[in-house]
Amino acid sequence: MNIFSLVGKKALVTGGTRGLGKGIAEGLMEAGAEVTIIGSNEKVYKLADEFCNKGYVCHGVVADLSKSENRHKAFKESLDLMKGLDILVNAAGIQRRHNSEDFPLEDWNEVLNVNLNAPFELCQLAAREFISNNKKGKIINISSMLAFFGGFNVPAYSASKGGITQMTKAFCNEWASKGINVNCIAPGYMDTDMNTALTNPDNPRYIEITNRIPQKRWGNGDDMKGCAVFLASSASDYVNGAVIPVDGGYLVK
Repeated sequence: MNIFSLVGKKALVTGGTRGLGKGIAEGLMEAGAEVTIIGSNEKVYKLADEFCNKGYVCHGVVADLSKSENRHKAFKESLDLMKGLDILVNAAGIQRRHNSEDFPLEDWNEVLNVNLNAPFELCQLAAREFISNNKKGKIINISSMLAFFGGFNVPAYSASKGGITQMTKAFCNEWASKGINVNCIAPGYMDTDMNTALTNPDNPRYIEITNRIPQKRWGNGDDMKGCAVFLASSASDYVNGAVIPVDGGYLVK
């Protein structure tokens, strides 16, 4: 038996239209899962069609995850499309950058709402689905290196990812005995749209970060696939409440 196979499994991935979420969604499909990706605009339908044209089973759902009623609606629509759920991946996230002393409360609330409140509620919805059907389930939350340190000019993002990490541990304590695995992936510095402010090769901060990464490169969506498939599959059935860095070695240098 291939313990990493996801054949027959149904996965919901938020933020699945770009960056790390897209890479994770593709990795789950490559392992055999049927996937619904949630995106903030109609681009999600085009991407779902592209995945289907490659031979995968993929659905798209549009939702503004900053609003609770939209979270509930998108979750229900996703389960209706797939006729069930086995895996939830909370990969949607936003970033706002300001000096901490000038950080607007409006931006703080926006980041915390999308990055922390939405995953909290979606985790609850998934757990209720698993528990009510007496089935095992996998929940994968996307944390960050900034759960380990503070970063610069991103206090709201750092707070949201610290919250995601501790929330994951709290959920594990309550849900592990019910057959639900709740884990975090903590990506390192990734070459995605969210980090365009840093990835200019002439930026001294970019050079500083790259020099600290033992693998001497920033990561990308493909680098997330293996860890996500592991945490979604039966290979990780005794892994719970973990925070796994995917960072090219950044943390240990």
